[in-house]
Amino acid sequence: MKQRVPLTLAAVTAALAAVTGLAALTAPAADGAPAAASGRTAARMPVERSLLVCPAPSTSDIADTVYTALTPGAAAAGGTGSARLLGATKDAKPVLELKEPGKPVGAKASGAEAPALTGTADGFLAPGWSAQQTTVVSVGRTRGLLGVSCTAPGTDFWFPGVSTAKGREDYVHLTNPDDAAAVVDIKMFGPDGAVKTEAGTSENIRVDPKSSKAISLASLAPGAQLADVTAHVTTRAGRVGATAQVGEEGVGSDWLPASVDPAGTLVLPGIPADAASVRLVAFVPGDEDADLRIRLAAASGSITPAGNEQLHVKAGMTASVDLKDVTRGEAGSLVLSPPEGKNPVPVVAAVRVVRGSGAKQDIGFVQAAAPVGARATVADNRLEENATVLALTAASGADAKVRVTASPGTEGGEPASQEVTVKAGATQTLTVAPAGGKGSYALTVETLTGGPVHASRTLTVPRDGTPMFTVQTLSDDRSTVSVPKASQDLSVLTDD
Repeated sequence: MKQRVPLTLAAVTAALAAVTGLAALTAPAADGAPAAASGRTAARMPVERSLLVCPAPSTSDIADTVYTALTPGAAAAGGTGSARLLGATKDAKPVLELKEPGKPVGAKASGAEAPALTGTADGFLAPGWSAQQTTVVSVGRTRGLLGVSCTAPGTDFWFPGVSTAKGREDYVHLTNPDDAAAVVDIKMFGPDGAVKTEAGTSENIRVDPKSSKAISLASLAPGAQLADVTAHVTTRAGRVGATAQVGEEGVGSDWLPASVDPAGTLVLPGIPADAASVRLVAFVPGDEDADLRIRLAAASGSITPAGNEQLHVKAGMTASVDLKDVTRGEAGSLVLSPPEGKNPVPVVAAVRVVRGSGAKQDIGFVQAAAPVGARATVADNRLEENATVLALTAASGADAKVRVTASPGTEGGEPASQEVTVKAGATQTLTVAPAGGKGSYALTVETLTGGPVHASRTLTVPRDGTPMFTVQTLSDDRSTVSVPKASQDLSVLTDD
């Protein structure tokens, strides 16, 4: 006699993994669309494993680095999970380990020997797991506050805003979290198109398993003194975490994360209110020129910068425009879109921001970012006055309501939440901190109604009169994945 035995969810998941691959079970579609194009209903399930990578913090012997991590939410009854960051080498020891959702953990490292990190989170600690790396270098050519959110590895990255000019030291950091080697290409595009690189230096760059490599962009094209360049990083084999590190003599240093994938409309959220200089850099990857309308979504609504209403970007060439002190004391977000009557052309973009003046300057970057989606988190927020500023932008024609939750601090405190309505076309800034908090804390933004909402966090840590700062954008934490419902009986026939 044969009996029909229903498959468990784990068995169904294993079967789906065999068909669709692990990536489909660890991240949803980027636009949140149902996984099945055939129209079948898809269920959203929590991811079961998350992977993050962080670049090596600094080459300075006086660098001080803080790592923080959090999984938002609360522990599931009877659930289990693990999450840890460790050096990106074989047999490395954990740098920090997370024990339960909703409570951040932190760790510190000093000097130039702090390694790049890789990490995994499993079980109930996987959905929404987020980590941040923040480094202070007080003096020297690379002085500054360098902050970056650890990211998932990938195969394609755009970095508008890097440079090969004299006085700049720009690197692309590549971290391979896997057990097989990755092979990477780096192409650069300046204001006249593709930049000629030294033979054999920019292609087939091998990144060994469980290792990290920093590539000097100036070394790829000796003699090319280009103020504004777009770097395109792709893999021929494997996957890597990729982040650009920028150092500018006499100004400061910071990380420049990859721009969101090329799109016809872009949002660069949260340019600080006291920005002394804002330089927009854009690039068209395709073969059609782009005309971009430039708007600033400020607290009072959407405005057009006088004299800089539009930017023309030729296909395959990097374009830039100096917007000066465009925010004029009111934090805002840049919105790039096609002018009325023009077709959208996919572009990538970032802005270079300078705060301070004279010898008391620091540099930071805001890249074009995806919306926060259902939920997004940024870690390592500080409790000092004016240290943490969250910027929320509703760039479309609809208001949006969000919930902002501050976790407890790494050394104690109680969480706090606030619901905020962001007006269409405007940017709202706020600070939310845990009650009685000690240590650093995480901020989680959830979209309740309306949207989409774009967000960033500005962290300011003054040093000797210099407003050292860094800006991190927030994007959907991809804590759930679409799993299509079965269209047939998935039970198994067994003999009794």
